[in-house]
Amino acid sequence: MAEAAGADAVAGADGILAYPTGGRSDRIHECLLRTTEELLREGGVPAATVDAIAARSGVSKATIYKHWPCRTALAANAFGRMMADALPLPDTGSARGDLTAQVRQVSAFYASPDGRVFAQLIAACVDDPSGAAYFREYFLADRRRAVAQLWQRAVDRGETRPGIDAETATDLLFGPLVFRLLTNHHPLTENEADKLTTTTLPALLLPH
Repeated sequence: MAEAAGADAVAGADGILAYPTGGRSDRIHECLLRTTEELLREGGVPAATVDAIAARSGVSKATIYKHWPCRTALAANAFGRMMADALPLPDTGSARGDLTAQVRQVSAFYASPDGRVFAQLIAACVDDPSGAAYFREYFLADRRRAVAQLWQRAVDRGETRPGIDAETATDLLFGPLVFRLLTNHHPLTENEADKLTTTTLPALLLPH
């Protein structure tokens, strides 16, 4: 069961809480994010409880809930910050090279300790719609925008097959990696990543 925010916490249409800002509130917000990042690195999502965050930061649980509706939301926000620069976009000069390199990077990321935190967040969000909104906003949206940039390069070069958009290409290329991470039924290795791109890219790109 997700920990719920206080009754006075009101989220917008996107599910993101309008938290207190200015001066002391901004410092508290930053302190809580840094504390949560530390706990995620130390023990993943299970370690980043509201009690642990409050104890380490010295900020009350009531105040934490004025900034985030639940601990999963705070963990997702902090994780998004941690991973902001973790997967730089490749620029190989071709769509095939860029997408192959990106699938390799993402596969290696999922195979790392950070990938395990990512999987824990997905699992936590299944029964926590408040946390899921933060996961989409602070982590997933940025990663999908990045892949969309690679796809737009390919479109601009005339390398893509007609009628395929960035959202579809992203799901086809990276969806299998998420499934493998969550089920652990197949290894997340560079060789296996290359098998995915070798199989998928001919359906997305024009022959070169």
